Amino acid sequence: MNRESDVLAADRQFFASLIGADVQELNALLADDFVMVDVMRGAEVSKAELVAAIEAGLVRFEAIEATENRVRLYGDAAVVNGRTEMRMRFGGNTVTVRSRYTHVFTRRENTWQFVSAQGTPIAPE
Repeated sequence: MNRESDVLAADRQFFASLIGADVQELNALLADDFVMVDVMRGAEVSKAELVAAIEAGLVRFEAIEATENRVRLYGDAAVVNGRTEMRMRFGGNTVTVRSRYTHVFTRRENTWQFVSAQGTPIAPE
C-alpha cells in the first residue's frame, strides 16, 4: 500500500469503529491528545470524552456513509477532507447529519494516528 491508501484505511477504520462501538480500536487509532470539534454543537471533544460516550452508549452511530474523501500529505502529516451522511442515536432520538469533514493524521512509529477532526453541517438544499 502507499501512504495515501494507508491514511484512507485509517480514516475508514475510524468510521467503522464508531459504528461498531469498538472502544479498543478507537483507543489505538486516536492520539492521546486527539480533539474533535463536534458537528452538532461545535463543542470540543477529547479522546477520553468520545471513548467514554461510545462505551456508555450515550451516542450510538447506526450508519456512516463517507464519500468524496481525498488525502493531502505533508511529510508525516496527512489531511483528509470528505463528506459524510451519518445516522446516530442520542438517548432515544435518532438524528441524520450530512457534513463535510476535515481529519488530521500524523505518522507515529509507522502507523497513522488520528489527531484532530472537524465536522461542518451541510445545510438542507
